[in-house]
Amino acid sequence: MSGIEDPSDDLSVTPPKRWAAGVPAVAHALEYSLEQTSVRRTALTLLNINQVKGIDCPGCAWPEPGPGRRHRNEYCENGAKHINDEATTRRVTADFFREHPIAELAGRSDYWLNQQGRLTEPMVKRPGATHYEPIGWDEALDLLARELRDLDFPDQALFYTSGRLNNEAAFLLQLFARAFGTNNLPDCSNMCHESSGFALQETLGIGKGSVSLDDIHQADLIFVVGQNPGTNHPRMLSALEQTKRNGGRIVAVNPLPEAGLIRFKNPQKPSGVIGRGTPIADQFLHIRPGGDLALFQALNRLLLEAEDAAPGTVLDQDFIDDRTTGFADFAAHARTVSWDDVLTATGLTREEIEQVHQRVLNSGKVIVCWAMGLTQHKHGVPTIREVVNFLLLRGNIGRPGAGVCPVRGHSNVQGDRTMGVWEQMPQSFLDALGREFAFTAPTRHGLDSVNAIRAMRDGRARVFLGVAGNFVRATPDSLVTEEAMRRCRLTAHISTKLNRSHTVCGDTALILPTLGRSDRDVQATGEQFVTVEDSMSQVHASRGRLRPASPHLLSEVAIISRLARSTLGDEPAIPWEEFESDYGTIRDRIARVVPGFEDFNTRVAEPGGFNLPNPVNRGVFRTPSGKAVFTRNEFTMPHVPAGHLLLQTLRSHDQWNTVPYAMNDRYRGIHNARRVVLVNPDDLTALGLADRDQVDLVSVWHDGTERRAEDFTAVAYPASRGSAASYYPETNVLVPLDSVADISNTPTSKAVVVRLEPTAARGADKQAQPDQLGQESVTAGSGRGSWAE
Repeated sequence: MSGIEDPSDDLSVTPPKRWAAGVPAVAHALEYSLEQTSVRRTALTLLNINQVKGIDCPGCAWPEPGPGRRHRNEYCENGAKHINDEATTRRVTADFFREHPIAELAGRSDYWLNQQGRLTEPMVKRPGATHYEPIGWDEALDLLARELRDLDFPDQALFYTSGRLNNEAAFLLQLFARAFGTNNLPDCSNMCHESSGFALQETLGIGKGSVSLDDIHQADLIFVVGQNPGTNHPRMLSALEQTKRNGGRIVAVNPLPEAGLIRFKNPQKPSGVIGRGTPIADQFLHIRPGGDLALFQALNRLLLEAEDAAPGTVLDQDFIDDRTTGFADFAAHARTVSWDDVLTATGLTREEIEQVHQRVLNSGKVIVCWAMGLTQHKHGVPTIREVVNFLLLRGNIGRPGAGVCPVRGHSNVQGDRTMGVWEQMPQSFLDALGREFAFTAPTRHGLDSVNAIRAMRDGRARVFLGVAGNFVRATPDSLVTEEAMRRCRLTAHISTKLNRSHTVCGDTALILPTLGRSDRDVQATGEQFVTVEDSMSQVHASRGRLRPASPHLLSEVAIISRLARSTLGDEPAIPWEEFESDYGTIRDRIARVVPGFEDFNTRVAEPGGFNLPNPVNRGVFRTPSGKAVFTRNEFTMPHVPAGHLLLQTLRSHDQWNTVPYAMNDRYRGIHNARRVVLVNPDDLTALGLADRDQVDLVSVWHDGTERRAEDFTAVAYPASRGSAASYYPETNVLVPLDSVADISNTPTSKAVVVRLEPTAARGADKQAQPDQLGQESVTAGSGRGSWAE
């Protein structure tokens, strides 16, 4: 029996921090690292992480400075925790699975499952079994291959991946899926930045950002909208610090005050250790969730009116005339935006917005950065299109120090998409893939993550293969998702550590353990390296340094190659065995299929790798018109009935994606608990509640559906009025599968209408129908649509 205990809430609250990082961040990083592994292994990981010939951090996708400009300790607190969580010396063996039935594991917390350590050998749960048992690699892959071959048609299979996957394995996964005959390649991006991709593709002709780290440093004004760099990508704070030192200004737009955006104490500099650090945000807009569309519409109206008052001095008319289309329709609509609507949607004052407008007028180079605070709303795509309108007005697209910056969370989520992991890859990519490997790739669009769950739920998908990630905890509508997974004939997960998805089994279930990013990868031709693409399109190598956690582990490349060979045989004639033995041969094929990767092996050998070309920065817009597109976006905002709040789900500071490393969120002052809901004290009073009251969170939907997450503590917190915030994955149960963003189909996890129901008032007629954790329930079936819509 493991010595790790399942934590129980024992909440204590301290005032929210007014600064981030500093010496405490270093201390917490080292404390967690040394709990997981030895001093020697900690030193190996930390001295190699994010170095030119080292290990790319498996955490966030924020880029590193160029060679010669990197600090010897080029990592943040969360990166140090994440890599040493992977480098842990704790092990999950066959004895562990003999001791713990699956039903028991299903009742354990995400924290406890992760803390058991690294998986060490393949395991299988056979039909009707209560435990996992060992299985050899050949038998495991043959079993999975047989199930795939026995499907009625290829679209009954799902091939999911998270952003942890490297470029080489991602390219092979999508090649295998398409050679098998399906485009069912759901991925984690479907649930986070899909709205960014759709909005940017439509308006700029490329579905990703346009700025570099140097642009961040050179900007006169940066908006940081709907994101929390201090927790989710702390190294961004170093870049923002440099912006401030270069004279730039920063506007933070967020429903919650975030410590890192108030002040940053850079632990790599004396001023961050013994000094006061650097103030980051020059202005903080305490916006209501979902009010960002209205904010940028107001700023655009003000810019148009300023141009009216002083023609030729505000807008970049030459850029608008030569490089854009749709301006007249956009401008006519923008002038109709109502100030009453704007102030209601944002919760801001007109004076605050006009102050931002003045900052814009005083700035020649402007960047807008954003994350899920924009994308995970029903109107996420229109909001990002309006951000593009804002930047186009003054020519802040495609020139140094200016542009769009969607900040990705996973280390290689952008690279996976570039490699073809998308259910809607363009025909040009499919044609190039087919020419290279002499087969015809399927053209019918596949299933994204939400539609994959629907397909499993409805019996249209029967085999699920997850490569990295924790699908059942990353997705919305927890009970529906888990029941859908259990309807599969086979579920298989390629993983480094134990997680909740392994406890939600199809008739047959496989756990296929793999090397981590920090592990040495030796194949038939010698030691291998892999590559990743950061959120600013820099492609570089990553080399593991540690002895693998078990001699029985295979790399993701090896697992996919062997599975493909076992499933497909020699048709089509793809050299899977060659790919497994020498990853350079995979990169040679990528170079011939994926634009921008020409001469891949030579260019990635250069220190720091290479940057993919961005046509926007060459003045090329790959839209139907060949120009950047102004769009007309109808005003909309979340509508919340009286007595309810708009809930956003978020991560705690001690958390990486779905996995908490501890029960703390020290920047927000929350300790030893996760089932908390942060609410403005005036809202608590208006709802007849008090600080520390015990409540159930009940989400309310148009069709009468309610979803309940039980036993939360209400904590008075400076959230924007009318809003609330709570941690995921505990609150994923509140988000119906059918509540998604228009166009992108992204779950609306930042716009959940809830009422806070005192726990003591929970009547017998509303007793929860508990899942295996005994904490969540759904009533009235499966809902479609929120009051927020």
